[in-house]
Amino acid sequence: MAQRKNKLKIALIYDFDGTLSPLNMQEYDFLKSLHIEKDAFWAETNELVKKKNANNVLCYMKLMLEKAAAKHVPVRYKNFVEFGKSIQLYKGVEQWFDLVNELGRKNDIVVEHYINSSGLKEMIEGTPVYKNFKQVYASNFMYDENGVAVWPAVAVDFTTKTQFLFMINKGIKDIRDNHKVNEFVAEDDRPVPFKHMIYFGDGETDIPCMRMIKNQGGYAIAVYNPKNKDKKSKVEKLIQEDRVNFVYPADYSTKGKIYPTVEAIMKLMKSEYDLRQIELKQKEETGK
Repeated sequence: MAQRKNKLKIALIYDFDGTLSPLNMQEYDFLKSLHIEKDAFWAETNELVKKKNANNVLCYMKLMLEKAAAKHVPVRYKNFVEFGKSIQLYKGVEQWFDLVNELGRKNDIVVEHYINSSGLKEMIEGTPVYKNFKQVYASNFMYDENGVAVWPAVAVDFTTKTQFLFMINKGIKDIRDNHKVNEFVAEDDRPVPFKHMIYFGDGETDIPCMRMIKNQGGYAIAVYNPKNKDKKSKVEKLIQEDRVNFVYPADYSTKGKIYPTVEAIMKLMKSEYDLRQIELKQKEETGK
């Protein structure tokens, strides 16, 4: 039987590239340090994917190491973190977490923030918002005894992203723990049920996650760069295809449309949660 809990816990889960930042993170100082145009880099990545019938994320990570080695650009852990400092964020992102946390405090809700990204964890660590996340699920490299990146350790594609949702759902931190991921736990007994999740994404790798959370009673918000009309039309299709709940320009300030929507979602989740706790209390009392 499901147990009553003291407080509602809500997880806000974010893709990174295109969701919190306008560009792919490699397109800032990393590619600039190599004097490589972003379109050329991604075109070569896509060509490698087709030629080798390989994973897109593994291919871009391979090319990052190869291109850096050819230009004698260091790729130690600290270098990637330093490259991350150049990443630009959408309007309001730096203030967003304090705003949402305050909403949580006002409504007696525990708020947790997570990253679920195909980008690089090391670069995300270089951003000013890294400190706000309970966990960052993202691609990252292995390093040799000299601290030099030599091989992908984790490559996050759309399939892996859905796996990480189950880890958040069940409160699992170690990505190696496949046993706990597959272990049965009643939905109401999980640390963060899917219906208490809000997912923010922008691209194809996010669609399975957004659709799954929406279907499980949570909420999915697709965002787009307000300067990119083509991107706007693509994500708006997701509403018509019933894959997301909302589509908004990527403005995380209180003047944007995302903030009031998230505020309304949190209040709705709290009302439904409180009603559920009353129901469970009734069951306990009548069962004595």
